[in-house]
Amino acid sequence: MKTVLVSAVALIDPDGRILLAQRPEGKSMAGLWEFPGGKVEAGETPEAALIRELHEELGIETWASCLAPLTFASHSYEDFHLIMPLFACRKWQGIVTPLEGQRLAWVRSANLTDYEMPPADKPLVAILRDWV
Repeated sequence: MKTVLVSAVALIDPDGRILLAQRPEGKSMAGLWEFPGGKVEAGETPEAALIRELHEELGIETWASCLAPLTFASHSYEDFHLIMPLFACRKWQGIVTPLEGQRLAWVRSANLTDYEMPPADKPLVAILRDWV
């Protein structure tokens, strides 16, 4: 089974809310809510992948020094195994804007379970809720 490395981030605003992005139509697991991020490309660190993905998907800039490793997910899907480090980030530059047609929601940690998520993301919620 192929292993896929995906880097994800819990962007936390000054009010303590966490950003979720809804997977757009046409992608696998469309309609589910997830933490922003994406695949780590060959030669990239998880932090570099997040910096790139946040720029491409949300139009914001951040730095490796602002990405705090929080936890990770390890989950087997039908055709691949996902390893997903989750970072926390409270500092970025720019205005969060959905550049790829995705819906966004700023959510209080106590309400994260109100959003249907992919199986790999679900275990991260309890850890994040305790941390925020």
